[in-house]
Amino acid sequence: MLDLKFIRENPELVRKAVADRNTDAPIDEILELDNSRRNLTQELDNLRAKRKIMAKQRDETAIEEGRVLRGQISTLESELSQVDEQLTDRLLRVPNIPDPSVPVGKDESENVVLYYRGEKRNFSFTPKPHWELGEALDIIDFDRGIKLSGSRFYILKGAGARLQRALIAFMLDLHTRKHDYTEIYPPYMIKRECLVASGNLPKFADNLYHDAEEDYWWVPTAEAPLTNLHRDEILSAEQLPIHYVAYTACFRREKMSAGKDVRGIKRLHQFDKVELYKYCKPEDSFAELEKMVADAEEIADALKIPYRLKQLVTADISFGSAKSYDIEMYSPGVDEWLEVSSCSNCTDFQGRRANVRFRRTSEAKPEFVHTLNGSGLALPRVMISVIENYQQPDGSIVIPEVLRPFMGVDVIR
Repeated sequence: MLDLKFIRENPELVRKAVADRNTDAPIDEILELDNSRRNLTQELDNLRAKRKIMAKQRDETAIEEGRVLRGQISTLESELSQVDEQLTDRLLRVPNIPDPSVPVGKDESENVVLYYRGEKRNFSFTPKPHWELGEALDIIDFDRGIKLSGSRFYILKGAGARLQRALIAFMLDLHTRKHDYTEIYPPYMIKRECLVASGNLPKFADNLYHDAEEDYWWVPTAEAPLTNLHRDEILSAEQLPIHYVAYTACFRREKMSAGKDVRGIKRLHQFDKVELYKYCKPEDSFAELEKMVADAEEIADALKIPYRLKQLVTADISFGSAKSYDIEMYSPGVDEWLEVSSCSNCTDFQGRRANVRFRRTSEAKPEFVHTLNGSGLALPRVMISVIENYQQPDGSIVIPEVLRPFMGVDVIR
């Protein structure tokens, strides 16, 4: 969430940022509502002061005028409350300001590849896509997933389920033991205010799953609950930075991708992900972003799968992000670079929405923390990359060396 004072004092800068993102936001409406709010507030202050003077007088004229003032004040308070509500709603729909280091671009086609790591494997045969390999090995069952839940669902079976569990355990162990993140196991259902704080509501309500009876929302990613762990708290400078990692299932409607990637397990309503999350001081956030990217890359390096790092342009960074990078693994069966991580610095955007602050000293004025999030990594696209990169001519799949202690086998046959 942007500071209202910042929007008021820098409207053209905010308009340009929104235009660079190739989106829209109700900036003019915000400025109008802000002006109305300040006028109503001033009028209310004047009426309250006048009423205070009338209250000190005991004659009938003063009493009657005081009664009239009470009615006027009540009416203006109601108007102010409505304006406040509208203003808050509009502010929640304004995206973060891209950092000056983010390239301006109209869409994802203009994202910048910074470098490649690892060599693509030279196959002596035509590599198959994961859906053919998975069904032949009886480790992925699409028909029964559809039978249980409908399209864009599947089940993992036997060694397939174990492979996914091995990947999750390996990633959590690496991030907690080597990268010094604290593991969190959060609820998969959270309150509405948690998704407002993370930036998912109100703008992306149509893409979320919701239990209307109890107003619970299924998490679209662990970023949402992790944003709220310190909501409405004031931290000390000594507590920062805080690094969290969490595994959750994630739930999204995928309305915006209707008709895309209908084969295989690339784009689903339910998927698993290991999420990295950081709270830090403002001056440290961009260095923390680079470190987060390196932490996520180490998973791809350890799995020995070719990947590339992309810097996202202004129109492709997420709603709450000021700067983002994507890690994409190469998958030879589908012949695609698949996004397995997006790492973002949200600056104080989420900290302001969640009201998470810190004091540099015990006497200092509280400041909003900066927050960062990133996949470390996202399944099932890592599963796709492992299955397709490690396939053998006979249709078997060799298990990457780092996963063998978790799997108990070297090959899936």
